Amino acid sequence: MEEKMKAKLRKFGIGLGIILLVLILGAGIWTVSKNSKVNHIIDTHRDPVITETVHTGPKRSVQQIMIGSLCTSYDNALQVLKNIKAAGYDGIELNDFMIQKTALVVKVLTQAAGMPVGNGGSLDWHALINESGLEVTGLHSNLGSIQADPKAVADLAKSYGTDTIIITGMYRFDYSSEEEVLDLARQLNEAGQALQKEGIQLLYHNHNCELQHVNDSQTAYDLIIENTDPAYVNFEFDSYWMADGGANVEAIMEKLGTRMKKWHVNDRGHVQAGPYMTPILTQDATELGNGNMDLEGLYEIAMANGVDNIVLETHQNWVNGDPIQSLQVSGQYMDKTFR
Repeated sequence: MEEKMKAKLRKFGIGLGIILLVLILGAGIWTVSKNSKVNHIIDTHRDPVITETVHTGPKRSVQQIMIGSLCTSYDNALQVLKNIKAAGYDGIELNDFMIQKTALVVKVLTQAAGMPVGNGGSLDWHALINESGLEVTGLHSNLGSIQADPKAVADLAKSYGTDTIIITGMYRFDYSSEEEVLDLARQLNEAGQALQKEGIQLLYHNHNCELQHVNDSQTAYDLIIENTDPAYVNFEFDSYWMADGGANVEAIMEKLGTRMKKWHVNDRGHVQAGPYMTPILTQDATELGNGNMDLEGLYEIAMANGVDNIVLETHQNWVNGDPIQSLQVSGQYMDKTFR
């Protein structure tokens, strides 16, 4: 009996070893393939064509999440930033979880949401920003960090030359609970007041979860707008996610008015060529002008609201799988349309 048990254990050990070996080999092949793709994209844009269009109006930025997968080294990251500058953008909007060491859970959650953060947390982003000629137009952080040490968060923003901190929504949070959303508004007011003492303004960035109804007549976003103090909390409005949730985007932008300080812009549609198997197509993120959103109409409202920064964030489904080409296409659309 003992010999049979030993034999079974040996077989189990051999089987487990084979499985681990396959996983290791698979991960190695995937990594090599990924790095090869990244290097191909970087090499394709090694000599960027500098746009000759001089734009007026709000500053234009690219959200860092869009380029995370390409920033595998200092040189690659610098090449990406130089392409952003060449395409006519003024700056980049950074994320604190992408400019310093990132917890594995954050990487997993962002990857699952289709927004890979990459491995740029070990790079010197101060040097990269300085060498690229871009400016930092805002820094995304989280409520917990602000509550724990508002001065440290403010100092990080100031070290990059920006006076704006943006909270990127809440994780593991019940946006359908009126009580919890009202408490969130209270916490946002307190965080905004703490940052204001450090010379920093606080903005709240939406996704589609804020469209959850908390009562018969209001959404979570309604409550956040109506229960935050404009002296301490204002908004970075993401029109893509509100359109994704089926909201009247124009009406929300008009409700925000001058509290809408920045505009996160993306387009939404289905860009794959037919024929199609069914008459129902999925809609997703795409380059500006390639989808079906009324971006010209939204731009007019943004201008009327006095928006000071338009931030591009096409976080997936890039044309030819190339984030740089994607931001170039969207930049060309802005040159023609956002004038």
